[in-house]
Amino acid sequence: MNMTQIKAALPRELLASVVVFLVALPLCMGIAIASGMPPAKGLITGIIGGIVVGFLAGSPLQVSGPAAGLAVLVFELVRQHGVAMLGPILLLAGVLQLLAGRLRLGCWFRVTAPAVVYGMLAGIGVLIVLSQVHVMFDAAPQPSGVDNLLGFPATLASALPLEQAGSGWQAGALGLGTIALMWGWDRWRPQRLRFIPGALLGVAAMTAISVWLALPVNRVQVPTDLTQAIDWLRPDDLLKLADPNLLVAAFALAFIASAETLLSAAAVDRMHTGQRSDFDRELSAQGLGNMLCGLLGALPMTGVIVRSSANVQAGAQTRASAILHGVWLLGFVVVLGSVLQQIPVASLAGVLVYTGIKLVNIKALRNLGRYGRMPMYTYAATALAIVFTDLLTGVLVGFALTLLKLAFKAARLKINLVSLDEPGHLELRLSGAATFLKVPALTQVLESVPAGSTLHVPLGNLSYIDHACLELLEDWSRSNQATGSQLVIEQRRLKRRIEGRLRTTAGVGA
Repeated sequence: MNMTQIKAALPRELLASVVVFLVALPLCMGIAIASGMPPAKGLITGIIGGIVVGFLAGSPLQVSGPAAGLAVLVFELVRQHGVAMLGPILLLAGVLQLLAGRLRLGCWFRVTAPAVVYGMLAGIGVLIVLSQVHVMFDAAPQPSGVDNLLGFPATLASALPLEQAGSGWQAGALGLGTIALMWGWDRWRPQRLRFIPGALLGVAAMTAISVWLALPVNRVQVPTDLTQAIDWLRPDDLLKLADPNLLVAAFALAFIASAETLLSAAAVDRMHTGQRSDFDRELSAQGLGNMLCGLLGALPMTGVIVRSSANVQAGAQTRASAILHGVWLLGFVVVLGSVLQQIPVASLAGVLVYTGIKLVNIKALRNLGRYGRMPMYTYAATALAIVFTDLLTGVLVGFALTLLKLAFKAARLKINLVSLDEPGHLELRLSGAATFLKVPALTQVLESVPAGSTLHVPLGNLSYIDHACLELLEDWSRSNQATGSQLVIEQRRLKRRIEGRLRTTAGVGA
């Protein structure tokens, strides 16, 4: 793009960057709270995701920052290993992402079955809702989804305006008001004002009401100097990465962040007709961004679809809008940090509850139904496993079901033994994949072949045949030669689908 084109595009990029900034501001703080971290940590990640990753990104219109999809994982990591160890884990995860990008492994992170990804996001969405409804009433969330579900009646009861009730009901009203405004704005906003995000509108309105009525609710705690929120990585903490549990956590964080980023980048590519994403470059940029977040003790980042879609819809065409949105975040925190301190925590929790509900994508579940019941079962099993156990277990359950489906497909083989017109000639018709799993069934059919028969075995309808089935056929031929039986294997149309080479033996034709 030459200077003339840059000057022509600059006004559009400036407008798009402001729109993305307005979307990102409440989400950065809300996701930090959902992660069990101070809101300023999310703002730091948003700034790095905009200025640093935006400059290096391989996806020109994708916006990076703290993601709701990682909030549950971060909450678990902080609960189990402490805030201090999040930095080393994130640094190692960033190194893994950078190496994956340099080794051009970006495309492999997209191999994950969509049913597992959508199920993972649905499970995360449910966990976010279950935890943030407590925060919405100015109460502390429980460590697990089940505990949050079981503990909600007590939280609700303590918030009701009874004899000794506190301010919980007032905070709940602000949270519910935020959700109602976001829902109404999504449904009925005027076309001319579509660039105004519902989250910002809801948070701004509830903040104004809470200040006007002087409501005694919990408010966002943001330091006047952003450097106070930086927790530099300590070298001593790096030595603790020898713990296998921390290594597993870093690998899980790297994989989930990479998968979410690249799936988001692919979705953004479908929204516009401009330059396509370079997945390896995007992965490397994310790695550098997460390494920097790890050094500063901030939240992890991914490419995020909500901010990215807002960027596309606002007319952005270059990375400039993503970079500028990071600049606006930094400027707002530095200049107007006192404004952020007036925001009720319950209102940000309302934003996260609404976001969590939208992560449970029923439309995606219906689309999976077009490919059969198994993808829908995988979606549901992944989501439920995440809710009732933890994120890593849920994802592993999803992968296991996907592999089970592949094994079932690979084991499907139709076997028919038919008589040919020529007396004494039979044909063993095989269709599907002939693997060792079907040796018992194939043995049973071969035992029913009359002595002295010529058995023709055409292999053209097979997608694959392994050595176990081939050896079974050859063993049958050798053991029945004395009775006058003969085996004729017809493999003309089966090339590169046979495991190894078929031995030429007496009574075996080609």
